[in-house]
Amino acid sequence: MQISGRDSSRYQTFTRRAALLAAAQGAAFVALAGRMYYLQVLKTDQYRMLAEENRVAMRLLAPLRGNVVDRFGRILASNRQNYRAMLISEQTPDVEATLDRLSRIIEINEFTRKRILRDIQRSPRFMPVTVAEGLTWREFAQVNINEPDLAGIQPDVGETRDYPYGEELAHILGYVAAVSEKDLQQAQGDQPLLKLPGFRIGKEGIEKTYDKELRGVAGSSHVEVNAYGRVIRELSKDPGKPGGEVVLTLDMDVQKFAWNRLKGESASSVVLDIHTGDVISFVSAPAYDPNQFNMGLSTQQWASLVENPYKPLINKALAGMYPPGSTFKMVVAMAAVEAGIDPNHRIVCPGHYSLGSHDFHCWKKGGHGAMNMHDAIKHSCDVYFYDTAKRIGIEAIADMSRRFGLGSVYDFEVPGEKPGLVPTPQWKRAARGEPWHPGETVIAGIGQGYLLATPLQLAVMTARIANGGFAVTPRLTRAIGGELLPIPQPERIGVSERAIEVAQGGMNAVSNEIGGTAYRSRISDPGMELAGKTGTAQVRRISRAERLSGVLKNEDIEWRQRDHALFVCFAPVHAPRYAMSVVIEHGGSGSGAAAPVARDIMHEVLIRNPVRPQATVPPTGAKTARAG
Repeated sequence: MQISGRDSSRYQTFTRRAALLAAAQGAAFVALAGRMYYLQVLKTDQYRMLAEENRVAMRLLAPLRGNVVDRFGRILASNRQNYRAMLISEQTPDVEATLDRLSRIIEINEFTRKRILRDIQRSPRFMPVTVAEGLTWREFAQVNINEPDLAGIQPDVGETRDYPYGEELAHILGYVAAVSEKDLQQAQGDQPLLKLPGFRIGKEGIEKTYDKELRGVAGSSHVEVNAYGRVIRELSKDPGKPGGEVVLTLDMDVQKFAWNRLKGESASSVVLDIHTGDVISFVSAPAYDPNQFNMGLSTQQWASLVENPYKPLINKALAGMYPPGSTFKMVVAMAAVEAGIDPNHRIVCPGHYSLGSHDFHCWKKGGHGAMNMHDAIKHSCDVYFYDTAKRIGIEAIADMSRRFGLGSVYDFEVPGEKPGLVPTPQWKRAARGEPWHPGETVIAGIGQGYLLATPLQLAVMTARIANGGFAVTPRLTRAIGGELLPIPQPERIGVSERAIEVAQGGMNAVSNEIGGTAYRSRISDPGMELAGKTGTAQVRRISRAERLSGVLKNEDIEWRQRDHALFVCFAPVHAPRYAMSVVIEHGGSGSGAAAPVARDIMHEVLIRNPVRPQATVPPTGAKTARAG
């Protein structure tokens, strides 16, 4: 058949198009084949790895938190099994019904129920959510027995922090608690670990200070998952590295004794090694149970702590600031000696000291008669120190106060340290916009007025008197992770031997000479004698009418209006090694309330002798940074 010219032209056009299409198809095939070769041959290793990552997931494992022990290795904070109940929502048709059935076995209040439902909404349905933890063995056993009737409930055993001594160490150890949003914001490189369900960090005390050292290094678990992220099986596991052990300078036996001696009071006490600054005992009473903070406080438990008039949440030994009262008189005496006043100079005490139109009264209504510096410390004569303070001035008193550790912080390992207050005319002008008055110098001479100190500062003051004038600072940590920490060598504070001898001799007379204000609270065991100083700090001004009436007994006054009772001491007198302070809030007199407590605690310290040679031997495997 003959093709016309017009049809021939169309045929040729079709043929060209077919050829172009075939060429395009061929090019596409070549490109696709090349791409497949590139992906399947040249990039096979990379995409095999990506596919493996989709199949295998890595999950962080919380490390075991390190222990805290005392100087003899007794465990103060560790970990224990935590019996808990978990809920996997995809395994139950009705979460509410399951919780109703479980509540017949363990308590689930409305607050807890809301928290569980909120956690379920925020998590994948196959992920377990904590329903309850800290179960007793009986409760845990009941959950296990009834598990077939509790759809979605999964009994589980984890780890939780345990404080075996509870309240006795609460203000030292602090506690761990769940990670808050604020903690996450402040965290830097540990955010993935902090986001683990149930993970806890240090919130107070040693737990907070050494949180990273105690936390350890996270482990990991490699698990095979499906497309939805559900775990099919565990492929490998690295438990991580447990946290390091923190060794404290405390002697737990002394700590327990001091706690029991102060139990029932609103009080505090601190015992120091005067040469190294090691804290042997550190008590603030009352306290709280850190185990409750770990597991979570109920509304009622929190309210009872906040409303307690004895303030158990406050670390009184570190943050309680009190007028030091007559325990401050040694500082004034040493400032006087350094100012050139002869310790043998006598001042007559008629029972009051007049300055202008105002009378400053001595605690002894009839007066003490003629007193030199030694006798004034022994009998705690107020008039002697009124006169002495007026003669040497507030600047000399403030300078000596700072040398002996008052008005400053020591960078102590437990957070919350307060600096106290050593007043000066410059401070008053800046803080109150008022001039300094001579009468304020007079009352500073007996540790009253604006002057404030913490029990820790009073213990440091006493330690520096006892060690001959070396600026020892308190330390609570002895070793971290098996390595002993160096003991700083204290420098001299620049006080003459004569001034130190006056202070030491006066304190010895207070406790060991007849007529001393703490003679009835002396230690009579040969070689264990202590030297001390009583203190009674007023918390209110006594009116003229009250003074004239003579009705000034503390037991007749409302508790909050009673005087604070204080006592500081060191022992043994012949070879000082330990210093301590005791403050009993609203306890009345230092001689009647604080001195007997201090005597008993110091006697226990001397019997135990916590710094005996074997106590300084590092644990097996420890690296010695410096012998102490």
